Amino acid sequence: MTLLERLGAHVASGYGEGLPDPLRDAVRLHLADTVGAWIAARGTAEGRALLRVNSVERESFSGRVELACGLARSSEVDDIHLPSATTPGAIVIPAALMFASSLHRDGGTLAQAIAVGYDAMTRLGACLSGPSILYRGIWPTYLCAPLATAAVIARLLGFTEKQTAHALAIALALSSPAVGRQAGPTMSRWLAVGNAARNGLNAAASAQNGFTGDLSLFEGEFFSSVYAISPDPAAFEDERPALLETSFKPWCAAKQTMAAGQALREIIEEGVPPSEVRGVVVGVPPLYLKMIDHGVVAGERTSFLTSVAYQLALAAFDPDAALQPGQAPASVPANIADFMAKVSVKSDEDLLQHYPKSWPARVTVTAAAGKREKLVLHVPGDPERPFDESRVADKFLKLTAPVAGERAAEALLERCLNALDEGPAALVGEIAQLEKA
Repeated sequence: MTLLERLGAHVASGYGEGLPDPLRDAVRLHLADTVGAWIAARGTAEGRALLRVNSVERESFSGRVELACGLARSSEVDDIHLPSATTPGAIVIPAALMFASSLHRDGGTLAQAIAVGYDAMTRLGACLSGPSILYRGIWPTYLCAPLATAAVIARLLGFTEKQTAHALAIALALSSPAVGRQAGPTMSRWLAVGNAARNGLNAAASAQNGFTGDLSLFEGEFFSSVYAISPDPAAFEDERPALLETSFKPWCAAKQTMAAGQALREIIEEGVPPSEVRGVVVGVPPLYLKMIDHGVVAGERTSFLTSVAYQLALAAFDPDAALQPGQAPASVPANIADFMAKVSVKSDEDLLQHYPKSWPARVTVTAAAGKREKLVLHVPGDPERPFDESRVADKFLKLTAPVAGERAAEALLERCLNALDEGPAALVGEIAQLEKA
């Protein structure tokens, strides 16, 4: 069997008739977390732009899936699988919820589709060296989204193993690696990633109607000749459930900045007041130094989310604001700007030993009382420092209440946490009501 055929077998029948309790609980929490991100994105300029451009397309099922995935991913507060550098929840969960609801599938079937969708997306990302190709300009989530969505649909429709393998192969043929290095307040990358998810729907529909794909894509020269990537077959066949290896984001920012932000938070909690900080040196793996070592551009949200200097300043003076996706102020407060000027970033080759299992940072703070250094490998929400239901619920309510109102946010959270028992229809209906409000 080829790698795609083996993955097709897992997608079609993996986990048997029911998920073990730890995995089912992980599905439940990641479902709630992703819906929170999906709703919260409506409060951003990019989310509102997506809603405007998709106003007609939302009348079709595939258009609604495209919009939902684009919104969830654009939030930048969705979950992330570090070893593959993919963000599976934003693609897998909206597609699974909406399709399962339309087919009247129960919560158990929904959970299985989500679990194999996470597996498919992260295995592909790891196989293609997602944490390395990301810094070549290839966007692993964008590249993997069609295959992930095709896997979800194949499981929900009960495809055979062979049908599933062909759906995955067709999805790869419909995949694209990159959207360019975009900037500005309303980047088209979120349109693109939603459309990539939609391509997965088309791939599954094509396989259902007898179309076939190249099942030997990984055994031939496709990836080496087209993408200059040498696939890692072992990563493609990793049998560990990806959901248990996927991180929740504790606040809204590029994951590459979070270890530094957590280190500074801990140093402040240990008794170093921000007002006494004279300088901060952030050491990070050289791969992502350029990505996070920059200032901010007024109104350009991505510049704020990827600037480690800005994220450290928020951690020092306004940590609650770090959770909100709409971080794009027209001007930077004086205390934030002053703190940013104290931050320098350097390459730390020694940290590569931890990457990509963790995305670490070493922070050295010089203050009036002397120096403090802290190495952070894992932040809250990582599998090593896991979120429980209370942490997921707290994050969900803080994200969604500003958009939906407190009462609606609480009702929506309850629907999310009970979706595997009640089935997805009530939850999808509740989200649809918010869309009309």
